[in-house]
Amino acid sequence: MRLRDARDQHAWETFLEVYQPLILRLIRQKRVQEADAREVTQEVLLAVVNSIHRWEADPARGTFRAWLSTITRNLVVNFLIRQSRHPRGSGDSDVNQWLNQKPAPDCDASRVFDLERRRQIFRWAAEQIRPEFRESTWQAFWLTSIDGYDVNATAQQLGISPGALYVARSRVMNRIREKVEEFRELPSINRETADP
Repeated sequence: MRLRDARDQHAWETFLEVYQPLILRLIRQKRVQEADAREVTQEVLLAVVNSIHRWEADPARGTFRAWLSTITRNLVVNFLIRQSRHPRGSGDSDVNQWLNQKPAPDCDASRVFDLERRRQIFRWAAEQIRPEFRESTWQAFWLTSIDGYDVNATAQQLGISPGALYVARSRVMNRIREKVEEFRELPSINRETADP
């Protein structure tokens, strides 16, 4: 709801930090070239700016993320239709093939959007809290929790004990959870995103 106030810079900055990369990734998944994906992302953001005053937090009408997902999907489809009418020599026939396929049901699109939203909130939270930790602590977390490296090998590489690695990893993960919780508690459109 805070996005309705165009002067609420913090609300818009948070919205852009979390949702702009998410929207861009979703558009790229449709095999849209990078420059075009960025252009469509801007179209989505402009559509949000121009119509946020009409969106109501009403469970019967759907959630904010469903509304945003629909805007994104519609603008991607519009872009792909425009491309099919005025094809550019990309050498990529996948766009026409994609247009000819039956669209996925809304529940699939919503599920993909939700998964990508959760990933983006995690990335955002991790980026926000990373400066709070020494590089070795961050590496202990990232290498074993995200990259999936072996705890013992990573501990040896970092010159710490496996126990110290587990403690470091736990500290970072707890802080990420706190940051995600702060995001959930923002008095804005994020109340419905309570399960990142």
